[in-house]
Amino acid sequence: MVDIQHSVTSLDPVWDQITTEAQEAVATQPLMGGLIHACILHHTSLAKALSYRIAAKLSSNEMSMMVLREIADDAFAKSPAIVEAARADLMAIYDRDPACHRLLQPVLYFKGYQAVQAYRVSHWLWTQGQQDLAFFFQMRTSEIFGIDIHPGARLGQGIMIDHAHSIVIGETAVVGNNVSMLHSVTLGGTGKEEEDRHPKIADGVLIGAGAKVLGNIKVGRCSRIAAGSVVLQDVPACTTVAGVPAKIVGEAGCAQPAVNMDQLVPCGGSNPD
Repeated sequence: MVDIQHSVTSLDPVWDQITTEAQEAVATQPLMGGLIHACILHHTSLAKALSYRIAAKLSSNEMSMMVLREIADDAFAKSPAIVEAARADLMAIYDRDPACHRLLQPVLYFKGYQAVQAYRVSHWLWTQGQQDLAFFFQMRTSEIFGIDIHPGARLGQGIMIDHAHSIVIGETAVVGNNVSMLHSVTLGGTGKEEEDRHPKIADGVLIGAGAKVLGNIKVGRCSRIAAGSVVLQDVPACTTVAGVPAKIVGEAGCAQPAVNMDQLVPCGGSNPD
């Protein structure tokens, strides 16, 4: 006889691994059993677990957990790309963050991961013309996680936001695939203009803690922005910029800065000024 349950779970090895880790956590830490069963083991897929987790975090007296969960379930069901992006984000964190030892951790504990998945629901609502619901998700995500991502912003997949406190991403910002950023990063505008006014971050970029990237400028693929920098001009691909205002100080130092996560500015780097 075919083991139907095993066949189903094997179709999604990521979810299978998460549930295995959850079972091990309950066995070793029984006091966590209620939380882990509610958030992981009571669900049949990553999408269902995420809709529960998002709803549990964002619910308030203004909107119930049940309503928020129905909204998230609807988004995940109608846009499978959201779930694929969530899976890619999860693997990005597991691969790049040395503090992440289990796939279970981001789903349960990492506010950067949870906030990005809440943003993905808000962005789906935005594209469906449900702006008020999208803004509600943005507001609650900002209040709960301290991360403010406008629902109109466009984020790729494989996004890692480490520590994730005080992240701000504006309405017309675009973030490519496999981008890593640390806490207190701002992708902002420079004035009151209402058109395209926010940065465009290409694939594979690493943005250090506290960096501010301002205006409708382009940051080229696989480049690095040093911590604390203020970037006001385009950044060429595969370079490192640092300073206030930021200037080119050398090459990116590796082929995939966002994956390598090396934030040290190379000694003796060239500076055109």
